[in-house]
Amino acid sequence: MSVVVDVARREWEDGYRRFQAASRDPVAADRLAAQLEVVTGELRRRIGQTFTLEELVAIYDRAEAWVRDAVSEHAATPGWPRTLALVEDAAFHLYQRGAVDYKP
Repeated sequence: MSVVVDVARREWEDGYRRFQAASRDPVAADRLAAQLEVVTGELRRRIGQTFTLEELVAIYDRAEAWVRDAVSEHAATPGWPRTLALVEDAAFHLYQRGAVDYKP
């Protein structure tokens, strides 16, 4: 696995941990779940279901703008810009499990 992929996976894992911690608040949990669903759906549309971790990292490198657009259009809730980075990382963390070369 390349260093770039390894670094991205660590970022995603950290974001996912922060996502889980933030989701302990019942109000935040619903909002975060809606945002995660939107980002995951957009990710699925952009990369499909057959991909490698390197391809996923390439999408991640360009994700900030489209993630912001998708959440603002479909799941904007009070304070959503503050949680955008952790939702993005959580979505990529979960989606990586579908990569053809995924290993835990």
